[in-house]
Amino acid sequence: MSYLQQSLAPGETIVARFRLHWFMWIRFWIVIVLGIIAVVALLIAGIPWGALAAAILAILIAGYQWLWLRGIEQAVTNRRVVHKTGIVSRNTTELRLGSIETVDLRQTFWGRVFGYGDVEITGRGETAMMLDRIARPIDVKREIESAYSAHIESPQPGPTT
Repeated sequence: MSYLQQSLAPGETIVARFRLHWFMWIRFWIVIVLGIIAVVALLIAGIPWGALAAAILAILIAGYQWLWLRGIEQAVTNRRVVHKTGIVSRNTTELRLGSIETVDLRQTFWGRVFGYGDVEITGRGETAMMLDRIARPIDVKREIESAYSAHIESPQPGPTT
């Protein structure tokens, strides 16, 4: 079960989950490809122990990168925006929808071309959250602003007493 599902309060629902852009996985794939090239080159050169060492090193580096990327969760619920990193240890940044002041979009030229960017959410005081290299950042900005509008600006009527 994901951190997000575990941390939901009663009555809280997930509005949208945000994916990392595929560019974030490039380093993982480069390590895999370079590892394969190194292993093949060392086997051709007749250095089997070097090939084994290169394979183990590539697996360790790629495994770390895979775990790091898989440990990132980003979403908006009907009450908050959540950014979580880590698998064994966790680091979370959560911003309540009611405390959001701005949702800013940062996209470079290449980000516009390939469809990724950063979304910075600032709250009251010094609270800020950055969703880095997110896929479809305009949609992410829209989802956060829609959740804010739906659940903060026009809250659902609650039970009256």
